[in-house]
Parts: sequence; C-alpha cells; structure tokens
Amino acid sequence: MLWASLTPSLLPLGPVFQALVSAVSAALGYAAGALAGWMLRSSGVRLVGPARRRTWQVVGAVGVVGTAVMLILSHRWDDALRDAVGVDRDGLGADLLMVVLTTVVFVLLVLAARALKAAGRWAARQIGRVLPERVALVAGGLLVTWLVWAVVTGPLSSRAVGALDAAFLAVNDEYAADTAPPTSDAVSAGPASAVSWASLGRQGRVFVANTPTADDIAAFTGREARQPVRAYVGASTGLDVDDLAAQAERAVDELDRTGGFDRAVLNVVTGTGRGWVNENQAQALEYLWSGDTATVSMQYSYLPSWMSFLVDGDRAQDAGRLLFDAVYARWSALSPEERPLLVVSGESLGTFGGEAAFSGAQDLANRTDGALFVGPPNNNRLWTRFTAERDPGTPEVLPVYEGGQTIRFADRPDDWGAQGAWEAPRVGYLQHPNDPITWWDWSLALEKPDWLSEPRGRGVSDATRWVPVVTMLQLAADQAVANAVPAGEGHQFGQEPARAWAVILPPPGWTPEDTERLVTQVAALEETRLE
Repeated sequence: MLWASLTPSLLPLGPVFQALVSAVSAALGYAAGALAGWMLRSSGVRLVGPARRRTWQVVGAVGVVGTAVMLILSHRWDDALRDAVGVDRDGLGADLLMVVLTTVVFVLLVLAARALKAAGRWAARQIGRVLPERVALVAGGLLVTWLVWAVVTGPLSSRAVGALDAAFLAVNDEYAADTAPPTSDAVSAGPASAVSWASLGRQGRVFVANTPTADDIAAFTGREARQPVRAYVGASTGLDVDDLAAQAERAVDELDRTGGFDRAVLNVVTGTGRGWVNENQAQALEYLWSGDTATVSMQYSYLPSWMSFLVDGDRAQDAGRLLFDAVYARWSALSPEERPLLVVSGESLGTFGGEAAFSGAQDLANRTDGALFVGPPNNNRLWTRFTAERDPGTPEVLPVYEGGQTIRFADRPDDWGAQGAWEAPRVGYLQHPNDPITWWDWSLALEKPDWLSEPRGRGVSDATRWVPVVTMLQLAADQAVANAVPAGEGHQFGQEPARAWAVILPPPGWTPEDTERLVTQVAALEETRLE
C-alpha cells in the first residue's frame, strides 16, 4: 500500500500531502495485514522458530529495497508530472521531508489504532464477566467504536464546525475597509439598490466592486457601450429552503431595480460556497456583449466550497434552483420581444447548484438560451448522466452526448467545434482531464474509472494506475492542490471561459479575431486584480 501510494496521480502533491496519502495508505495496509494474521493465527497457522526468523529477514530486506526503489521511481514520476503541468521540480529535500512526515503520521495512526484496540479489550473484559468470551470481545469492540464515532460526529464535530463557522463568518465581513460603496444605479448597494454594502459579504462586495464601467467596455469595443448590471444578495442567517426562497426573490427584485430585465443578456450565476463568482466568466460576457448584460447571483453560505459541500451540499442545489426559478418566473412574464437572452453559468460547486433547476438536456434547451458550466464536480446530477450516457466510442474525459446537438464538452477551445455545426441553444461543460475536482468520487475505492481504462486524457501520466482505495486517497489529496497549478491545468481555467462564451453565445458579427482581443482583455483585467 505504501508503494502504491508513491505512484503518480493527476497532479504533483508536494511532500506534505504526499506524506498524508502514503501514511494513511500504509496504515490501511498494515491493518489489512494485521487482520489477515489474526485470522490465520485463529485458524492455528503460525510461524515459529527459524522459519519465523527467516521470514522476517526476507520481508525486511524486500521492504527496505522495494521502498528505496519506489522512492527513486516516485521522484522521477513526480519530475515528469511537474514538467507536464508546468510547475517547478522538487529537490531531494522534499523527498526527505516526505519520508519523515510519512513515518511520523504512520506511527501516530498505528498508536491510535492500538489505543482503540486496548480500550476494546478492556471493555470486553468487563462485559466478559456476564457474557461468553467471544461475544464479549465483539461487543467490546462495537461499544468502543460506537463511543468514538458518537464523540467525533457529536460534540467534537459540533464544536469544530461552530469554531469554523465563527472564523469564516468573520472573514465574510472583511473587505478593504477603505473601499467605498458603488455609485452606479446598475449594481447592488448602489443608489437604486435596496441592499446595503455591508450585507453583501466579502465575495459580494468584491463582485460588485469589480463591475466594469461603460467607458471601460467602450474603450475595448471601440463603440458605444452600456453599464453592465450586477445584482447580488448576501447570505441569509436562516438555513432552510424558505429563507433561500425569500433571498432569491430579493435577488430578482434587485435585478429589476437595477434594470437587469432591460438588457440583451441575463446571466444567472450560482456561486461557490462563500458566494464567489468567477470574474473571468462574468466580465467575458459583459465585454462580449458591449455591457448590454445583467448578472445576478446570491450567497447561500459563508463556508469554503469544500466545507459547504460536506456540511450543506443540498443548500447549493436549493440556492441554484430557487434563484433560477425566481428569475425565470419574472422573465416569463415579459413579452417575447422584450425578454433578454437567458443563460446560466457557474464554476466548480456553482455548477452543482446551477444544474439543479433542470431535469435534463431538453429542459435546458427549452428554458435557457445557453449555459456554461466550468470545472464540474463528479457528483453533478446532469453531468453524471450526460457522461454515463455518452455516445459509444467517446471517452469519459471528453464525451459526446447525442452527437453534440445541445450539450458539448471541451478541454481545449477546438473541442467545441469537433462535432460540426452547433445549433442554439448551446450548453457547454469546460473540464480538464487532470482536474481532481471533476474525477474524484467514492467509487474510486472499489471501481476502476473509465478515464483510466480508456486512452489517457491530456496531462494524465501513462504511469498512473488504478489501485483500490489508494487512487481514491490520491485524488482526494489532489483536490487540495488543484488550484496551485498554471491556467489550463487542474482546476485552473484562466481565460478559457472567455473563449467558451464566444462560442456559446456570440453577438452578431463576432469574429475569431474579436475572441483573441477579448481573451487578452480579460487576462489584463485579471492581472490588474491580482496586483
């Protein structure tokens, strides 16, 4: 199990996360060996004397030599993976740190397991006073397991979540104290808005503050432009669906007050856990359509995406569904001649919520004029269905669904047109073959995924192999570094959403040269924000 954990995964992990994967894998392997040994000894099979001594000598020698060989191979695989992804190589110091950390964590895990085993034996002895020995042994183990589980998932878990809630609530209230509220009537917290600057939360204030002006867009297009609308509502303190429904209605009221229904394009965005909306997506559409756009979103949590997914993943789906349904109800009441083009978008956990309003491809085609979902997680309901029902002979990492009539998947810009002419409305999924957010799933513990059985996707090492349990642990750790890679790799999409919008919803007269100018503009805006 230790050796298997040193084989390459999707992304270079670095010494700390690699040590965690290796230590947990080794501990699980040790547990499996201990269980097998206990079963053999219980059956009367034992090694004694010289045979036992020689066996340990052979096992020890093989273990030392095999581990040394695997460490050397692991370093080479890691170098190749880093070169492919475009990050700096690690030196020998990182390997030594990984070995030390793996050893420490492994020892701690074994000690914790032995402490639980000792507690189980003590409980069994107490129970054994009134019950048969074998029954007491099982009952003692179950009792200790239940008590530990109750403490971890009960008081300990509640305190941990409460502390994290408080910490991230404080973060939610922070954002450049010297930044003044907006003065435009076209954005939330502006003069025409009914929501306050403070109520938007950190990500909401960032989103509103980054709204481009009509002059900014006109300088890019070379012609008259409009001020884009951005409507946003911060998180509610309630946690039930009724609170989210009321919040969605407030978001639609904001959209109405700021003039969102009078624009050419209306973009309904489901953000991530903390309410983050990808500026590269939003601004690309605004510059694409000369500012004649409106974007609406709402914050449904103040926890990071991974924590929001674990603690209240259903809330993301409820928020996406309720927001779209509220917008759609108001939009449907307009005459067909007055309605803007209605699109849906989201990134990462935002796609999880963005899909929730729809039952399938036909529903998306009937109720929207297009959609862009970037970096979808593996448990997205529609994404999973489209991928599972892909046309025969097409790979899981780049599937073709119903000939690409409505739904298309892309890793690179050229992939959008691979199935020929694309009729509107167009729904696009932008995903990378080496993005662990998209490919991690619990089923990896026991089932080999198609993306490792089929020809490898771009950036996936030929040396990557599926190993039960270990591959699941590797991709779980990969998620922690999925954003620490250059654009175009892992979970980093850079300006790819700009190219995607230019294909999914281009305005009349748009050209490939315009797309390149748009990409350059969005990249420059991103660089300015980072500065």
